[in-house]
Order: sequence, then C-alpha cells, then structure tokens
Amino acid sequence: MVTDNNTMTTKKKLIAGNWKMNGSLAANEALVKALQQGLAAAPASCDIALCAPAPYFAQLQSLLAGSGAMALGAQDISAHPQGAFTGEHSAAMLKDFGVRYAIVGHSERRQYHGETDDAVAAKTAAALANGITPIVCVGETLAEREAGRTEEVVKRQLAAVIHVNGHCISEIVVAYEPVWAIGTGKTATPEQAQAVHAVLRAQLHHAASEHAAGICILYGGSMNAANAAQLLAQPDIDGGLIGGASLKAPDFLQIISAAAR
Repeated sequence: MVTDNNTMTTKKKLIAGNWKMNGSLAANEALVKALQQGLAAAPASCDIALCAPAPYFAQLQSLLAGSGAMALGAQDISAHPQGAFTGEHSAAMLKDFGVRYAIVGHSERRQYHGETDDAVAAKTAAALANGITPIVCVGETLAEREAGRTEEVVKRQLAAVIHVNGHCISEIVVAYEPVWAIGTGKTATPEQAQAVHAVLRAQLHHAASEHAAGICILYGGSMNAANAAQLLAQPDIDGGLIGGASLKAPDFLQIISAAAR
C-alpha cells in the first residue's frame, strides 16, 4: 500500500518482458498463447507488458486483442515525430499498433548505439507526450560499481530525465539495470538492488514528493524464476524488466506469480 494525497491506494507491480532481438511468427504465437493459458488458469494481480521487436507489432496487436491481461510494449522510441530518420519509429507509429509502453535508454542502446542521457530524456518526452508510458533504464557498469560510482551514475542518468520531464515525472516507470548483471547470469543481491532502488526513490521524491511512492521502479538485472520472489519482496522493488526469462512461458508466469504475493 502507498499513500498518495492522504489516500491509501494499492500500487500494482509491473512485470515487463524485454524480448530483445528474438522471436519469429511461430514462436511468438506459441509464447503468447501459453502465457494466455497460464493467466487464464491463474489470473495475475500485476500489470504485464510484452516488449517485442517492431516487425511483430501487428501480430502481437492481434494476439493480444480483447485480452486486458497483457499490454504491448516497444523496445525503443524515436524522439522525433516524423521525418528523415531512417530506421526509427515515432510515438504515433507505435500508437497505431496499440503500444502502451516503450523502453528508453536500455544499456544496450546506450552501449551499442551511443545514446546519451540527453537523448534518453528526449525519448522519454516523446513517449509521455503521446500517452505511452516510458520505462526509463538506468544502471552502472562493473567498472563504475567497483569504483564506488553506482549512486553517482544512476542519479545522473535519472536527473537528465527529470530535468526535461519534471512536470510529468510521476507518469514514468524507472528500471534499474546494473549493466554487469545483464545477460551474464550475475544478479545483484536483493540487498544491493534495494539499496539502489532506495536511492532512486529518494531522488524521485525530491522531484515529485507527493507522487514518488506511486512510481514503479523495476529491477532489470537477470531477474528469473529462481530469484524473483526475493527481489520482489524488497520494499522499493515494484516489478521487473525481464530479459531471457520472458521468452520461456513457465519462467515468465512464475515471475508474474511472484509479483502477486
């Protein structure tokens, strides 16, 4: 339970699957149908998003139609509304396919595509202006953690987003993804993850004091079926941004179940 304007409300956890560059028409259909069957047998009390590669948006829009259990998400969004930006996808284009979430600033985008804090802030603004919820990723590398710079790095990354979007910062989702724990099999301990989530919560409280407790902060560093329950039990971990485990229906359903506890 969280307090918002002196009213006790329930904040639902969010479990978002990031498929990355994986999938096929056949595999996608099998996965979504398995998830739908699992959720029909055991309805979820958390929000669920499937962040799929853009070529599959039409298929996913059709597969998810009429089912309120899962929402469609994108793995990126352009900061521009239209124009000569080859290979990019505008917020309006995403909305045409019913996209409700967009990951921005994922560490792989920062590393492989040179996305800066300012670019992430601009993409966040584009999403918010079009009614799409941005999942804003922040996180440190192993070298930065070992140098004792974790708090400095994540606060700098989030500060850029707050600076540009402070007037509606309560509408974002934040995902802490320690870069050293993505796709490596390594995971921050629940205590390590909670410590960083608490730093981010305090920063959000400074920017939007009356709404900070209601902002979802997800953990995104190799959360899986085995460790999800312990991570999700932490007071400032409000869900997960799930990579590899989101491609396996039994594992993803187990994480969703853990979020409902």
